[in-house]
Amino acid sequence: MSDPTTNPYHISESTIEEPPTRFFQKLKFLGPGFILSASIVGSGELIATTSLGAKAGFVTLWVILVSCLVKVALQLEFGKHAINTGETTMEAFNKLPGPKFGKANWSIWLWLGLMVLKFLQVGGIIGLVAIICNIALPGTIALFGSESMAETAWTVVFAIIVSLLIFRGKYQLIEKLSIILIGLFTLLTVGSLIMLQSTDYAVSAGDVGSGLMFHLPKAAIFFAIGAFGITGVGGDEVMHYNYWLLEKGYAKKTGPRNTSDPDWQRRAKGWIKIMYLDAIAAMVVYTVMTMCFYILGAAILHGTGGLQDGPGMIARLSTIYTETLGPKAGVIFLVGAFIVLFSTLFSALGAWTRAFSDSFGVIGWIDFNNVKQRRKTIAWLAWVIPILWALVYLFFKAPQFMVMVGGVSTSLMLILVVFAAFHFRYRRLAKELKPSWFYDICLWVSAIAILLVGVWACAKPFVKETEAELLLPEPPASVSPVE
Repeated sequence: MSDPTTNPYHISESTIEEPPTRFFQKLKFLGPGFILSASIVGSGELIATTSLGAKAGFVTLWVILVSCLVKVALQLEFGKHAINTGETTMEAFNKLPGPKFGKANWSIWLWLGLMVLKFLQVGGIIGLVAIICNIALPGTIALFGSESMAETAWTVVFAIIVSLLIFRGKYQLIEKLSIILIGLFTLLTVGSLIMLQSTDYAVSAGDVGSGLMFHLPKAAIFFAIGAFGITGVGGDEVMHYNYWLLEKGYAKKTGPRNTSDPDWQRRAKGWIKIMYLDAIAAMVVYTVMTMCFYILGAAILHGTGGLQDGPGMIARLSTIYTETLGPKAGVIFLVGAFIVLFSTLFSALGAWTRAFSDSFGVIGWIDFNNVKQRRKTIAWLAWVIPILWALVYLFFKAPQFMVMVGGVSTSLMLILVVFAAFHFRYRRLAKELKPSWFYDICLWVSAIAILLVGVWACAKPFVKETEAELLLPEPPASVSPVE
């Protein structure tokens, strides 16, 4: 039998712990949601959100707000299922209704197919990290003979660095580093938004109000669908949440499932309440971050050339800081952008290694419950996955497009997540843990919103841009357009 002290997925009577009841005691057990936030803010906030703001202006602010708010109900349902059953995500998926191909349920094969497109998204992020290093350290271009060679070198270097961190990285390291990284960039971005109001780009109540009218210009559809998939918790982040909850110990502390035992019911309800606090606190953080980025992008980048793909995108993005904090803030932006993009690589790799190992276990390639096999597979994937990210970027070298394609894939993945969440809620949840009517309303609203966007992503052709429909503003007279 696995040693419960070294196996976070092992649940026994010896792992039981009563949930804290005081608020400040509960705070010590937060963390899984903030790891997701670290994964979200790189591609979601820095790239997809500002891209949508630059493309559409304030008119699609509602897309970002809805995206951040509606998907947390799915995250809660997945987390509740992990505490209720102790199952990993792929173990739970393997019990969904429908046919199996080999040992694995159809949903697992579908997830694997959609994850192919997700390699584009994170490949774009590792490429952006390389571009930032080229800008911050121009001497490397001379060292390698050309900008392209230097970019290639940096891409390989950071693939190696993130591999080394996750290769033997335990949960505690991932959690602590994610919280530090996300906190630093949050302070910087909120400060930039505050300073925006003292510039010619200042945002009015009318600007914000125009973004809450549920209008979506045709020219912004691709960006809106991609941003909806990535901002807030995406389909893959919802699925990853279970691993972080299990490794934090929520299910272990609840104990082996025994729905007829009043003590188990009390513990389960207590740890579920703490999970709610974790998820909602993280939602507040990433919603504030996302709104800040969107407003900065809409106010500064919209109407001044937008946000073009390629190496120049980072320099263009830096104007959301330099136009508010001054020219010297470009350096601060590079540091902040590096932090937030690297945090995405770091937390995403931690989750991907676990999810792929879990899926391999269900398919029958490894025994995921065997601690040695699981650790060996996670360590092996910690090297293979970043290598693939790097190769994908070096082939396409179009980071904005790559990130947005990943966002569309995530929107489609959310449909699968909705199906699973409803199965967990109405077929597998212990009746003793039945939630309130308000919770169920939130779950249904979330599902309807996500399904509408998913169907839209499948059925709506990407039309030729009609810039006139975006109501492009004139740049402020006192500020020169950014070159």
